[in-house]
Order: sequence, then C-alpha cells, then structure tokens
Amino acid sequence: MIIRDILKNTVPVLTLLLFCACGHNSAPDVSGIKVNIKVARFDRFMFEKTDTNAIVQGVANLRSAFPYFTDDFLTYVLGLPQVKNRKDSSAMITYSELRRFIRISRPLYDSLSGKFEETAWLDEELTDAFKYVKYHFPAYQVPAIVAYIGPLNAPGIAITNQALAIGLQLYAGKNFSYYSSVEGLEMFPIYISRTFEPQYISSNAMKAVAEDLFPDQSAGKPLIDQMIEKGKQWWLVNKFLPNAPDSVKTGFRTDQLSWCSKNEGFIWNYFLQNNNLYTTEPSLIKDYIGESPSTPGMPPESPGNIGQWIGWRIVEKYQEKNPGLSPDVIMKTEPRTIFFGSKYKPRI
Repeated sequence: MIIRDILKNTVPVLTLLLFCACGHNSAPDVSGIKVNIKVARFDRFMFEKTDTNAIVQGVANLRSAFPYFTDDFLTYVLGLPQVKNRKDSSAMITYSELRRFIRISRPLYDSLSGKFEETAWLDEELTDAFKYVKYHFPAYQVPAIVAYIGPLNAPGIAITNQALAIGLQLYAGKNFSYYSSVEGLEMFPIYISRTFEPQYISSNAMKAVAEDLFPDQSAGKPLIDQMIEKGKQWWLVNKFLPNAPDSVKTGFRTDQLSWCSKNEGFIWNYFLQNNNLYTTEPSLIKDYIGESPSTPGMPPESPGNIGQWIGWRIVEKYQEKNPGLSPDVIMKTEPRTIFFGSKYKPRI
C-alpha cells in the first residue's frame, strides 16, 4: 500500500542453492554512501507509554514523539477521522476508537514483543538496502522508518508522505496462531501467510520503494506489457537487494524457483502456444499475474505469479544486451521496446 501482488522435473541440489541464494547482478561498492537507518518503534510507544485512561494526552504524546506518522496511522491504518479540534464529535470518535484498539490489541503486541524485542538486524538490512537505492537514485530521499502494529488487515508495508511504515502484525511468523484460525485463513490463505516472516520485511520494503519511484501503470494493458512492467519491479528490487535470496524477493518457495529455472523454455513456449501474450482479458491475466498457489494449466510444482517471473527474466535479457543503460532508463523504457529488444528465447 502506498499512500502518496508443463513439466515436472527435479534439479540437482547444487543448482537449486546457486539459483535461490544469489542475485542476478554483481553488487556495486556502496561502502562510501552514508545511510543510517534506525527503525522507530511507534508500536512500543503506543502500547507501553499511552495511558488509555488519558487518551487525549496520549494522542498528543504520540504526535509529539512521531509527528511524521501519528496522523497517518490514525487516518489510514485505523480509518479514523482526523483530529482537528479535540472537542468536536469526530475527535471523540477517534479518541474512543484508539482507546479500544489499544486495549483489544494488547495481546497481539505482547505476543510480538519478544519476536521484535530488538531490531538491530533490521536496521542493518535496511541501511544496506537504502545504500543501493541511493547508489542508483542519488536524489531519493530516504524516509523515516517506523514500526507499528495495526489491525490484521492493515498493510505490512506502507509508504506515507513522510515515512516507510512496517506493520509488524503481518510478520509474526507463518506459524502464528491467528493466521491458521478460521478468520485468518479467510483473510490469508496458507500460500500467502507462509511469507509472513521477519526475513521478508526488507524485500517488501524495497518493493514499496520501487513502486514509489516507478508506479505500476500497466493495469488494463495486454498481458505481455503487464508481465514486463511487473518484472521491472522485481528487477529493480534485485538492484536494491543484490545479495538476498531470490525466494525472498519473489515470495516463491525454493523448489518453485528451481522448477522455473529448469523449465523456463517450456514456460515461455506455453505462453506462445496458447496465444495469451496479447490478451487483455482480466480472467486470463489473473491466471499468470498475482498471488496463487500455482499457475492454472501448469503442473502443481509451478508457482503462482509466474508471469512476473518471466517478465523479470525478459528485463534481465534486455539489460544484458544494453549494459550501458541505467536502472532509471530501463524502468522508463516501454515494455514492448524491452520485449523486442531482449530477443528473449529461452532454451527448451
């Protein structure tokens, strides 16, 4: 959320590890770039320092400590009216609902406080990632980074006007009891909640940054255009996280990634034989783009969202043929130019 988703083969273990553990580009030296991320703990302040019996003062304290996030949290995360005059009726609703939210969500905070007792590891990961962002886009203003706990339908990552906010409620670990409850499964199928692990935070944050830099405007366009536009996003995330596993960047399981690598030519041939590349039919496009357990028409070993993976591979081929082009230029290049210029034709 931004406020401003054939064949059955086995692959040798070594191939799987190499494919899933390495980025697709050599990382530049970013040691001289000054970035120092410290995740601010809005969640801790709200649950530990806000007196629900003095909620008006509590909101004032939150605003004082987090002037760049408090109002966005109340308005966009909790969906409450903006507080302009603390004595008007809408303000009373906000104070009352915030008090209620803190009280009913305290067990959730307590269950997550141990998992996120310290976040130095996240500070380090995000510091490294934003160094690569600044390397490729020097003018990019690194936002404040803040962690919060919101309702379980609130975003895991949100870029607001002044901050990048991390919703810890969606990183409790795939075995978190709520995710497997009846209500949780209705909201988050297992193939989605299995990625609700802390290790996905930095990758999801970089996806949000990529979308912030280059909003995806491919909706309604033919499938091949959407595949490449969304593939650009993963290609750029790979620039920001060159040493992270591809499984974390894509959300695919490692066995799904190895299946894609082994069967890339057959996957592409499937698209060609079915004449789907230029379809604008939403139901067909949905089969290949977006999260799902697997791809309809392909073996169960296949991942969902295989169209974005193929799009990523096409963008990589285009970069290989045009090594002098900067990420900024490639991200602004029309998808058909990338498609035809890549001469993408994986072996079967």
